[in-house]
Amino acid sequence: MENSKRSIFIEVVRLIKSSEDKYIQKDFKGALEDKLKVKELLMDNLFSNKEYMDKYKEELSKLYNSKFDLIKDHKMKINDNKRKKIINLLENKSKKKELLGDYEGAVKALRRSEKYQ
Repeated sequence: MENSKRSIFIEVVRLIKSSEDKYIQKDFKGALEDKLKVKELLMDNLFSNKEYMDKYKEELSKLYNSKFDLIKDHKMKINDNKRKKIINLLENKSKKKELLGDYEGAVKALRRSEKYQ
């Protein structure tokens, strides 16, 4: 079981990096598809495992590490309920934008929601 979770986590990390590369290359639809696969894998397999979720957050912090990160500053000042509401709001915004065909807006909203993880 542990080996299976580890291989799933390796796939999650691969997809995170692939999504970031596609985003940089302005392939927003591809970046969004990879992000949605990551979310699906996490929810189905790793969401209940604190160790892997901590590793996931660590991987995200490597990508989004910035000297001037307003979201990081804001995240430290709000409680968990407010943080979860913001995440849900951004994920819903992403779904709406995807339905409208605005893949760039959809992937940006998902990236923003990941920063609140």
